[in-house]
Amino acid sequence: MALILEALVEISRKPTLAGVAAELAMFAAPLWIAVLAGLLLGWAWRPGWAAGLVRALNPDPAPPPQPSCSDGPNSSAATKADGDRGEKLAVTEEDLEHLCRLVEVTDGGPVWHKMMDKSLPNMRYLAWRRDPETGPPQYRSSTVYEDATPEILRDFFWDDEFRIKNGWDDMLLQHTTLEECPTTGTMVVQWVRKFPFFCSDREYIIGRRIWESGRTYYCITKGAPCSDVPRRNKPRRVDLYYSSWCIRPAESKRDGQMTACEVLLFHHEDMGIPWEIAKLGVRQGMWGCVKKIEPGLRAYQAARRTDEAPSRFVFMARINSKVDAERLRSFEVGSDASADIVEAEKQSLACSIPKILLVGGAVAMACTLDHGLLTKAVIFGVVRRFAKIGKRL
Repeated sequence: MALILEALVEISRKPTLAGVAAELAMFAAPLWIAVLAGLLLGWAWRPGWAAGLVRALNPDPAPPPQPSCSDGPNSSAATKADGDRGEKLAVTEEDLEHLCRLVEVTDGGPVWHKMMDKSLPNMRYLAWRRDPETGPPQYRSSTVYEDATPEILRDFFWDDEFRIKNGWDDMLLQHTTLEECPTTGTMVVQWVRKFPFFCSDREYIIGRRIWESGRTYYCITKGAPCSDVPRRNKPRRVDLYYSSWCIRPAESKRDGQMTACEVLLFHHEDMGIPWEIAKLGVRQGMWGCVKKIEPGLRAYQAARRTDEAPSRFVFMARINSKVDAERLRSFEVGSDASADIVEAEKQSLACSIPKILLVGGAVAMACTLDHGLLTKAVIFGVVRRFAKIGKRL
């Protein structure tokens, strides 16, 4: 830090404003070039053919393969083995079993590492992340909303029309319902979501369905193959997508009554960008996105108190497959390898690769610049600060 201040003081002593500006530009340019070189190298590090080869050799153990997006014969709303009825629903009881094990932390995956603890007057948010051996980072979050019921939150998160109308999910640009099953409530929808300026928009084909056990709702949304919708270059389609939540009553922090509601979310997706860069983006933007949900929920509650008719999405959200507590307990029998939730995590070699590239680029940059030891010291100091970002992700 002292070196940086010394350099700035030296620059400020230049006799003309033009001289100061020229020195500042010369001072800052190597830093930005080193950072951009590191980002570009990291971006190019994982080519698409290599990622495909890794997935072929090490299939992702997450949820089982999705069936066709076309609905089969109508089913009973009571939960049975979907496969026994010969159905081809986009979301099946196997997906419910997987979500239940995630909720009870008995799915056998890696341990969860706590990454965030934030709160507002009427909301508390906790988030964790884990990195499986194959596949993208996985996220787990618990959000408790005061003065909310499980039913209103179930409808709120299912209502794509309100997402766009209210704007609380400002990444959703377009939604289209492709298929519906009026018996099970299963839907297949198409989403187009906007991404930051350096990425093109992304397209999702999502299958979704809700199970009900008392006042607890298991809401499953995941990528669903659908040959009826052709692929396009833009927006780029995201195939690996999983975003499911358990909504249940919770104790209010105010008076201890069961007037609050918890949303336990599990999410992962392969957006087609390097996972280390994706983790950085999630880390920096997560709380900003989460904060928008609570005002959206309160606006939704106010709208529901009027005579406005619910949307078609709400109608489908209320068609739930019933599942009893005994059946849910049978799902929980499994490995408890992921039962620990820890505060800190160990850095792996894979996580260090982008930092190695960044530091390597800085070494090359410093060795090719002839501006003395001060400039080189500043370059290495800034790169060291960037490299430490990974430790906090």
